[in-house]
Amino acid sequence: MSLSEIQSRIHKAEAAAGGVTGSTQLIAVSKVQPNDRVEVVLNEGHRLFGENKVQEAAGKWPAFRETFQDTKVHLLGPLQTNKARQAMTLFEAIHSVDRPKLATTLARLAQEFGNCPDLFIQVNTGEEEQKSGILPLNADDFIAECRALDLPVVGLMCIPPANEEASLHFALLKKLAERNGLEGLSMGMSGDFEKAVALGATHVRVGSAIFGERDYG
Repeated sequence: MSLSEIQSRIHKAEAAAGGVTGSTQLIAVSKVQPNDRVEVVLNEGHRLFGENKVQEAAGKWPAFRETFQDTKVHLLGPLQTNKARQAMTLFEAIHSVDRPKLATTLARLAQEFGNCPDLFIQVNTGEEEQKSGILPLNADDFIAECRALDLPVVGLMCIPPANEEASLHFALLKKLAERNGLEGLSMGMSGDFEKAVALGATHVRVGSAIFGERDYG
């Protein structure tokens, strides 16, 4: 599917939901994608990308940014505290703030650097043991804790369980965000982004539908 087709589907979903066209940002998830595929999307004019690992982003984006200087890259995957310093300089936003230790580390680095990427708190809406994210029951307290550290929390992020109706999880995330006065909703991927847009997503994360299937070999 082409980039323009994805953007057209997002705009149609925005209109159907009574939203403003262009209010949902498309994050092109370029993790594990070869550079030639990424360059095609850059040459089409897209400038917002997502990566899952700090190391992969560090090896890819500094060179691309020399040519495409207005590109923004968001970290979508789990962030280890020992990679937090590097992440502060690589990404415009981090979508995976999920535990107090990481929040404290980011706050310390933000004081040191004098700035900080936008932060989304990852909520484990399905309460899955193998998945990162703060539990919904603890989300309010964690949001307050991050704000007390002067962290720039702009929204929430979730990855619904694969075998459950995604809309239920998107609705839960939206409710948590509204209750805490947060506007950012990072939710929806290649298979369900239109459902996410219908429930107010501000960022959808689409990879394989844009770039093609990943080769993990």
